[in-house]
Amino acid sequence: MLLLSGPNMGGNVWKYVKDCLDTGWVSSVGSYVDDFEKMTAAFAGTKYAVATSSGTTALHICLVMLDVNANDYVITPNITFIATCNAIRYTGAHPILIDADELNWQIDLNLLEQFLENETIQINGACHLKKDGKRIPVIMPVHVLGNICDMDRLLQLSKKHNLVVVEDSTEALGSYYQNKHAGSFGLMGTFSYNGNKIITTGGGGMIVTDDEQLAKRAKHLTTQAKSDPFEYMHDEIGYNYRLVNVAAAMGVAQMEQLPDFINRKKEIIAFYKNGLEGTGDISFQQVDAAVNPNWWLPTIKTTKQREVLAALNGNKMQSRPFWVPMNQLPMFKEEIFVQQNNRSDFLYKHCLSIPCSTNITDEDLQSVVNQIKSVYH
Repeated sequence: MLLLSGPNMGGNVWKYVKDCLDTGWVSSVGSYVDDFEKMTAAFAGTKYAVATSSGTTALHICLVMLDVNANDYVITPNITFIATCNAIRYTGAHPILIDADELNWQIDLNLLEQFLENETIQINGACHLKKDGKRIPVIMPVHVLGNICDMDRLLQLSKKHNLVVVEDSTEALGSYYQNKHAGSFGLMGTFSYNGNKIITTGGGGMIVTDDEQLAKRAKHLTTQAKSDPFEYMHDEIGYNYRLVNVAAAMGVAQMEQLPDFINRKKEIIAFYKNGLEGTGDISFQQVDAAVNPNWWLPTIKTTKQREVLAALNGNKMQSRPFWVPMNQLPMFKEEIFVQQNNRSDFLYKHCLSIPCSTNITDEDLQSVVNQIKSVYH
């Protein structure tokens, strides 16, 4: 099977993992955790980074630190992986789902602005929903597939309406807007290191921020809020959310290779765009001039989505449909959905992601292109 986005275990991965096994430093304390955090902060252009057990737990801790609770809403895109909305519900809050932009597939900023202007009100310097008076303290944009929306405009809207920005940049390690790295725009940002991401620790995540107090509290909360280095004293409800040293060792080795991985992803998308040009009605997501994406997961749009999926998977070329929109999932179908022509559903029914592992060969890429073309010819 040609994997959709498999891990690339080259470089020093085996060496660093073996070092953990040989020395016994395999749990949530160790030099590789510290090194991984420092490397990520430096790469993302933030002052601090705190490693977590997953991108989902990173999002959850960010919301916990902002005191998001059951009386609140959090604004987020309707097109995203479910972890975004799950993290919101872990706090008791509910998502307000904004439809997708039809061109770049990110959060629709026109709809967002209309919603904020018409459906919210400011009370004591905080954003509230008019119809029930509940607070909307946070907006959580998602950099879908490693692309990025107009962050200048999003930040302006957030400032005007007193919304804290927490970036779900779990797919956007190596993506930039106006030469500034994803995750560094909001008060906090997050990354994911799941097995299919551009780098992987098997499972893992990271919180990045310029706020020293938030970074310290994130580290405290993710280590069970242990307040004494010797006694088992804990001063608040904490979480077992820290990344273990052996996984961080993988992360350090992967970070050393990240520039090469990003370059390969760009070669892959260029190959696909060139190879599929003029094929049926195939198109790719629009990328604004200000954005330099990592092209984590090349995804095409076509009315023959199901036929292409069947052809690729039937020939052992792993491909996947787009995520089911959040408002179509049973646990989120009653949430507020701000939409125009339900573009999320259109994208769901027309988009599919195609093989793009960083160690894929050009010969394999050509096989994928040929298989896709066979559907139209």
